[in-house]
Amino acid sequence: MQKKFKNIFKVLCISPLLIIFINLSVAAEVSRIDLLKTNWSFEGIFGKFDRSALQRGYQVYNEACSSCHSIQYLSYRNLTEKGGPEFSEEQAKEIAASFEVMDGPNSEGEMFTRPGRLSDQFIKPYPNIEAAKFANGGAYPPDMSVLVKARKDGANYIYSLILGYEDPPAGFEIEDDVYYNKYMPGNQIKMPKVLNKGLVEYADGTEATEQQMAKDVVTFLTWASEPHLEARHKTGFKVILYLLVLVALVYFSMKKIWSRIETKQ
Repeated sequence: MQKKFKNIFKVLCISPLLIIFINLSVAAEVSRIDLLKTNWSFEGIFGKFDRSALQRGYQVYNEACSSCHSIQYLSYRNLTEKGGPEFSEEQAKEIAASFEVMDGPNSEGEMFTRPGRLSDQFIKPYPNIEAAKFANGGAYPPDMSVLVKARKDGANYIYSLILGYEDPPAGFEIEDDVYYNKYMPGNQIKMPKVLNKGLVEYADGTEATEQQMAKDVVTFLTWASEPHLEARHKTGFKVILYLLVLVALVYFSMKKIWSRIETKQ
């Protein structure tokens, strides 16, 4: 009898938890929205970055994103490296020199500003995290150095987030200084919409639509997160080719060895 009561007690305790778990699972499934998809040149084993897209993406980052988001692990010299945007050295020097860098101390013990150099890291928009939060209503704009790698399906997620701004549905309560985004968990985001058609003027004449700018800047951020992607793809292909040749050699070697044994028998 005691054992029977224990079993009943277990059922009474576990059942509500199972119901809650099922309800949460159903709610999560209902609220899930498929991310926007686009053709990325860097996907797949043979994927590689589109140089023009990387250069346009840097322009979008510089003109639309860099006032809030840093890319602290990149230096201006990285813009010239093979596998990246591949700006010429003169172009990269011009880009670096357009920023002022705090340096020093000088011979008098004072700090001073100077034009940026290729060896300098990308200039941060804020001196510290607290200053960034204060300037953005308490929200901290994340560093974009590895943002694509830090998010699940990062490229498509960020692409969707940039293009996901819209008016909230009827009855949806939204806080002040917060914006509705259907791809943001909770659908509320502190960052305002920054990309509007014609925001930048591309030097190569590409039309600056919202979709084009979003795709270009995400391509640039993907390279920033994984600058050696092309080299890794090439190495991976060589390894696979080597393994296929090795397997073929082992197969034919074993076949020849076993043929001799069978002949002797």
